[in-house]
Amino acid sequence: MAFSLDLPDVETVKEEVKEELVPAPEVKDQLEKVADNNTSELFTFDLGSLQDRRDIVNSIETFGTDIVQKSTQKNELLNVRLVDLTRMGGENGEVVSGLTQLQAQMKDLDPSGIDFVKKSAIGKLFNPIRNYFAKFEKADSVIATTIESLGKGKAVLKRDNTTLEVEQLALRDLTKKLGQQIELGMQMDEAITNAVEKAKVENVDEERIKFIEEEVQFPLRQKVMDMQQMQAVNMQGIIAMEIVRRNNKELIRAVDRAESVTVSALRIAVTVASALYNQKIVLEKVNAVNEATNKLIGATAKMLKEQGATIQQQAMETNISVDTLRNAFADTFEALDSVTEYKAKALPAMKTTIAEFKSLADEGEKRIQRMEAREAEIQKMQDGSHPRLS
Repeated sequence: MAFSLDLPDVETVKEEVKEELVPAPEVKDQLEKVADNNTSELFTFDLGSLQDRRDIVNSIETFGTDIVQKSTQKNELLNVRLVDLTRMGGENGEVVSGLTQLQAQMKDLDPSGIDFVKKSAIGKLFNPIRNYFAKFEKADSVIATTIESLGKGKAVLKRDNTTLEVEQLALRDLTKKLGQQIELGMQMDEAITNAVEKAKVENVDEERIKFIEEEVQFPLRQKVMDMQQMQAVNMQGIIAMEIVRRNNKELIRAVDRAESVTVSALRIAVTVASALYNQKIVLEKVNAVNEATNKLIGATAKMLKEQGATIQQQAMETNISVDTLRNAFADTFEALDSVTEYKAKALPAMKTTIAEFKSLADEGEKRIQRMEAREAEIQKMQDGSHPRLS
């Protein structure tokens, strides 16, 4: 099977199991030789010997019995084990319950749904940011406990998967042996059928043919059918274990994500919400200062307007020279022009500074993305380093 990170469906797993359990061509060749030798023996043994007859009948009766019994015992054990192994991932399993509880905590602490700048009377009496962080501190201990519980559940899932792999390998080995027995039985059945047809044409002893058909071929076919049924049961057991094992891996990954990503994302969201709240407060203060400044300038201009005529009259009466006034106004206009020139020069500099800050932010984002990509690649390599059954 080609390397893939996709989880195969049940039918895919079933086909993989069937393909793996089919006897290899060289094994089939060896079994064919055994079948031919056994068939030849059926036509050469002493038919009058009661002991020889019993030996052949006993061989048929015990054919594959030990493998079938071992498979039955293994399946009975696995039925108990599978019920026990799935306790972590069921509807009320420890891991699933922990993930559900964590989801509820995260939803309750989502800062995007909280108005940190309420202007109502209640908002003035109760500080929303202080109340939120008080709730976060209480929930943080609950989240820590939940993560610890999930960690224990993950450890159990890993141990369960180890057990599953051992049991699965044992059942695969039994099923392979069972497949070889089935292959031998089918080849013997075919060889006996051909030999009997040939013997009937050549008028071989009818008593021998009757013995072979009734005491050998008939129970042999029953044995093959029984073993085929057990083979199907074993395959279902292997498939069930494979699905449970892979589902456990998904639960383990979910716990890893909760430990490394989800909780970190919550704490980052809380930090960002706090920073934005603080920035809003500063912005409001800056706006208040700007408003006060504007009022001050307006009031000064109004005073100049109201007192302008009086000032001019007093200036004329005190005989201030025109040159003095001209120089004074020139200095004033020069000062105003300097302010205007400063602002004109400052605008491009401010734009350049903003662009530099944006460039720094973009570079930082790219580095963070590369770091995350490397971590994702390392994680994939670590996941791929574990042996997987196909």
